[in-house]
Amino acid sequence: MTEVVILGAGYAGLRTLGALQKSKEDIHVTLVDRNEYHYEAADLHEVAAGTQERERILFNISDVVDPDKTTFIQGTVVNIDREQKTVKVTNQPELRYDYLVVALGFVSESFGIPGVDENALSMVDVDQAVGIREHLEKQMNEYTRTQDEEYLKIIVCGMGFTGFELVGALVEARPQLAKLAGVSADKIKIASVEASTRLLPMFPEKLADYGSKHLADWGVEMLTGKRILEIKPDTVVYQNGDDENDRGEVTAKTIIWTTGVRGSKVMTDAGFSEKRGRVMVNKDLTDPDYDNVFIVGDVAAAMDEDSGRPYPTTAQISLVMGHLAAENIIHKVNNEATKEFTFKSLGTVASIGNTHAFGLVGKTAVKGYAASVAKKGIMDKSLLETGGMKEVLSKGRFDFYH
Repeated sequence: MTEVVILGAGYAGLRTLGALQKSKEDIHVTLVDRNEYHYEAADLHEVAAGTQERERILFNISDVVDPDKTTFIQGTVVNIDREQKTVKVTNQPELRYDYLVVALGFVSESFGIPGVDENALSMVDVDQAVGIREHLEKQMNEYTRTQDEEYLKIIVCGMGFTGFELVGALVEARPQLAKLAGVSADKIKIASVEASTRLLPMFPEKLADYGSKHLADWGVEMLTGKRILEIKPDTVVYQNGDDENDRGEVTAKTIIWTTGVRGSKVMTDAGFSEKRGRVMVNKDLTDPDYDNVFIVGDVAAAMDEDSGRPYPTTAQISLVMGHLAAENIIHKVNNEATKEFTFKSLGTVASIGNTHAFGLVGKTAVKGYAASVAKKGIMDKSLLETGGMKEVLSKGRFDFYH
């Protein structure tokens, strides 16, 4: 029997698992994840803002494991020895594999900026998202005690895709935060700080400007062209443009860091040929150093021949990678040629609140309510590919009108 070990039960890992479990080959899979649940990482911003409950964006991994084909181990990956074909997991016997799928997720990246880890809140997993939500509630309660308006201020550092969606969700959460503080919604001040002056470069400029204008019209202070130099307690220090002597500060009791992520630290510790925790994989998604190791999802860098740059780390790409990794393992088991990774985007849509979004479906620009429906359709498709119809029916996004 061929032994396959999958590290990580995110989008890529569960997609690989699903395809292998459906195969007719004599394969046993060991799936490893530090959590007992899978969570939809694309929805973390809603949990952080308090517009979605934690339970709505996750499901138990055991729900999608076929015990006849798969063993699930809850534990943290400590090390990978590709030469010996072993994996060390906390509180577990050493795992041995014939084929390894590394689908470990991402961690927050501070880029060496002082004070980020100490003075800002990251949002890379469910616990951190819940932590942000609880922090916000605490600040509103502190305002009722102190009447200090700094407790009503929120700063989001970084206006990439994640930061943009988080700001939109925070705007939507304003009324409930204001109710906790006993103030009107306009008293909840939201600001964003971003080094670039051109936001969301994955979209045409007019479409990105459409999203930015809506946030500005909703009262968000958009500080663009501001390179963050330091995070002090309750303070973001930034540089204006290219002038090193032109500095400014913005203050708030809540500072959320969404400026960047990197692949799992395990990639570095285990000696992979990585940069910021990502490995430039072969065209069939194998490790350039070991052809029985597949690297997918957030720890993989696959080259987009059209742009000459690696594809971004998105759920959509991770799902395609996961499926191909499973296909190629089956090909290798049968001594067949592997397939090369190709990707055609079905579209990218950014939400700014529950019923408003903008983006591209295929190559067609969509805006407003119609875009929010498309966004939820994309989310439900992702849920179908990781959890199946059962999870879609229980956790799917059908809240189209509120």
